[in-house]
Amino acid sequence: MKPANEKNIGLIVTENYQTASVFRSFGIDFCCKGHQTLEVACRKKGIQLQTVEDELKKVSTKNSGPGQGFKDWSLDLLADYIEKKHHRYVRGKIPELQSYLEKLCKVHGQNHPELYEIKKTFDQTAVDLQSHMLKEENIIFPYIRKMESALENQKNHIVMPSFVTIENPINMMKKEHDTEGARFRQIYNLTNGYKAPSDGCTTYRVAFSMLEDFEKDLHQHIHLENNILFPNAIQMETKFHRT
Repeated sequence: MKPANEKNIGLIVTENYQTASVFRSFGIDFCCKGHQTLEVACRKKGIQLQTVEDELKKVSTKNSGPGQGFKDWSLDLLADYIEKKHHRYVRGKIPELQSYLEKLCKVHGQNHPELYEIKKTFDQTAVDLQSHMLKEENIIFPYIRKMESALENQKNHIVMPSFVTIENPINMMKKEHDTEGARFRQIYNLTNGYKAPSDGCTTYRVAFSMLEDFEKDLHQHIHLENNILFPNAIQMETKFHRT
């Protein structure tokens, strides 16, 4: 077994989702950049490797919590979970957040012009994420369920999809994940780490708190896909003779 510093951070979180809180506290991206080893991620952030390893050991000694078993789920169950939990969350929160951000721009935009950039960036996320989820729901997830069903019925043949191999749409999804990761890094910086200014009203604080929660949910959403669902779906596809 590889030592922690040589494992990629996506694998570390896959093995124990409680470690996500450690990476989040150090500002280390475990979803879009989950392919990096812990050593490389720490070096890029200018963080002492031993400091992060010590924090990881602390959470690893605690009882496992939600997310610990995701790597053991069947892929169709995981796709269902992502769709019902994360996709529903995104669709429900987008209009609420857009309403709050619009109000903030009207009331505080003159003194805090960065609000206009925050709203513009989130509006781009709102459009692209909803399109992104539809592609998953209409293309990738049905194909994953089809493969799972075939294996359950002990079939080793599957009809070749229009996209030829699942790697093609997955590569597109991962690029779109990278785009959303970059957008939320920008929002994080523009909001000063989701901290409302001293003259911020209750709506200000609520909106920033909601943005932070949205980012956390998005990180788990992307982690489940990039580090568990997608690589396992690619591996599953190799079990079939395609016609």
